Amino acid sequence: MCGRYVITSSPAVIRALFGYPEQPNFPARYNVAPTQPIPLVRLHEGKRQFALMRWGLIPAWVKDPKTFSLLINARGESVNDKPAFRNAMRRRRCLIPADGFYEWKDVSGRKQPYFVHLRAGGPFAFAGLWETWTGPNGEELDTAAIVTTRANRTLAAFHDRMPVIVPLEAFDLWLDSAKVDAQTATALIAPAREDLFEAYEISAAVNRVANDSPDLIAPAAATDAEHAAALPPATKASSREAKSKAANNGQGSLF
Repeated sequence: MCGRYVITSSPAVIRALFGYPEQPNFPARYNVAPTQPIPLVRLHEGKRQFALMRWGLIPAWVKDPKTFSLLINARGESVNDKPAFRNAMRRRRCLIPADGFYEWKDVSGRKQPYFVHLRAGGPFAFAGLWETWTGPNGEELDTAAIVTTRANRTLAAFHDRMPVIVPLEAFDLWLDSAKVDAQTATALIAPAREDLFEAYEISAAVNRVANDSPDLIAPAAATDAEHAAALPPATKASSREAKSKAANNGQGSLF
């Protein structure tokens, strides 16, 4: 699955890759989470268009969004059948720019976060679906979900699902629902090739949604080293003395 991701490339780089005419200016984001606004690219009157939508799809037929479960991911195997996704799969497919995403691995009973990114670096596209929900008073809310598939061997160590990655040469195939039907577009719903991504351990700071800085994607070893270097000498000495006393008096430390 995909529950957190990053988009750190400049607006100019994203625009050049996805080929839309708008020139939006948006900041780098290191901890994009559900319910937040996310940039995406859709087809509007035959042309690519940049848009901001809420992450968490709400089908058009929902009466009260407050009572509807948040749909941040759409299982690729059932997007053509599930009522929540089939209309979007037929008519409203989109691309969601990203520079990487987070996965968690169970290590000795705790969840260790990892940052997953292209081996070659740079941005890429998640396959997405979008919908417009219209309320009883005419209010509209645009929402989106990321399509997922079974994980490849590289990412299966973290989770049995992964986001669907649309290659550059298939952007039009995924976007153009007027010329490409849902069944044909479904051919793109497959695990990424094994050598596309790599992952490394990062700090648990990513677990807190409020954290959003470049430090989140720093390798865990580098983060630990920087933290240790930032400690005042007295603190380091006190730590060593405490450990020494605990060892000498035969009692285990509580800290």
